[in-house]
Amino acid sequence: MNALRGIDILTYCLYSLIILIPLILHLRRLKRGEERARQAAEQGKLFSEGPRAQHPHIDTANCLGCGTCAEACFEGVLAVFGGRSVIVNGYKCVGHGFCAEACPVGAITMVMANPSMSADMPCLTPEFETNIRNLFIVGELGGLALIKNAINQGRQCIDTIATRMRQGRSTASGPDIYDVLIVGAGPGGISASLRAIENKLTYITIEQDEVGGTVAKYPRQKLVMTSPVQFPLYGKFKRTELSKENLLAFWDMVLNRADFNVRTDEKVEDIRKGEDGLFTIHTVNNQYRARAVILALGRSGTPRKLGIKGEHLPKVMYRLIEADHYINKNILVIGGGDSAVEAAMGLARQPGNKVTLSYRKECFRRIKERNVNRIEECIHTGKINAVFNSIPVEFKPGAAVLDVNGHQHEIPNDFVWIFAGGAPPNDFLKKVGVQLGACDLTLEASQEASQQPSPNGQLTLAAKC
Repeated sequence: MNALRGIDILTYCLYSLIILIPLILHLRRLKRGEERARQAAEQGKLFSEGPRAQHPHIDTANCLGCGTCAEACFEGVLAVFGGRSVIVNGYKCVGHGFCAEACPVGAITMVMANPSMSADMPCLTPEFETNIRNLFIVGELGGLALIKNAINQGRQCIDTIATRMRQGRSTASGPDIYDVLIVGAGPGGISASLRAIENKLTYITIEQDEVGGTVAKYPRQKLVMTSPVQFPLYGKFKRTELSKENLLAFWDMVLNRADFNVRTDEKVEDIRKGEDGLFTIHTVNNQYRARAVILALGRSGTPRKLGIKGEHLPKVMYRLIEADHYINKNILVIGGGDSAVEAAMGLARQPGNKVTLSYRKECFRRIKERNVNRIEECIHTGKINAVFNSIPVEFKPGAAVLDVNGHQHEIPNDFVWIFAGGAPPNDFLKKVGVQLGACDLTLEASQEASQQPSPNGQLTLAAKC
């Protein structure tokens, strides 16, 4: 009897251990995860001014704390802390919305950043129209930076214009008057152009550089993250990860089918709306008239210069197109964002190059998660010499001078790339009369926006000024 009772106790203890050990391990993992989330949150407070465009709003009343959103976010923006999902690295958010799609209870909504972070954004209606009737803005210039957003918005703007024309709300007519003029041949401009063809609108697209916009200026083989999207004259585009070259090849294929009406190397200098409701668009060499205008300019604008001695030298550049054209060179890359890091890594892979990466802060703060490990490995293996807390002072024909913690160092140098961002075209927007303001999309506004589906059923967001 005692032997049986002893066996029962032993069995009970064994089953208890089987249950308790995984539970203890799970609780330890949760505790470690919360500690990492706490540390990331503190780092975010220290390093971040917050997301500057889209970011997730989490309804904590409905959040289950299941962590599905954190798993879906490849940028490491979200984590589970205290049984709820929280934003711990808001500065890394690129607005792809995978977290909102993955949430099983719909507790996440993509919204715009708060007023202190978006004071220079154009004021747009839910139709992406500015304060000037029939003048629209699409893509990252309006705050939504993803290719998917630009494509959707370009398509939606053309649908709005076509509907107004069918309703007879655009009565002005005459020879050489386009139904719509599109400024910019990036994702939003291409989508709008193809949708104009589908709607049988007369249009012309003006691009100051080359077809592809900002994407065409990316480093070679840069991965361009997309989401499934309905592309005019093509249908459902299902790829979710592809290189710059593959995306440009896809656009080229679609545009060749469509007889794309574009004029490249032509910069728009001014846009004026007359009393007859028609726009007059002035470029360097031409003048156009149109019933509606779509601005798909992007936000990078003109590359920001440092204003230091020697910056005018031919060896100083602001965009890297073909990294493999540079071998056996002493190269300086300036900047701490994704563009600078990716350019430095691309150049470091070329034979014989000695690459120095200069960044004015003490560590990289705003690079994508997939770049963090890659750049750390390059630095650890000596492929890249990263000089933090450094500021370029002067560029010479065969050297570059850096100020590192108050001490000047001269290093051999053949080429310099500066990635200091670009000045957004706010002066141009003000010139043509577009109203800018502080965009504040509160919880109530985001709920209102979520009730306004776009023509294809996707969420339509608008900056409320």
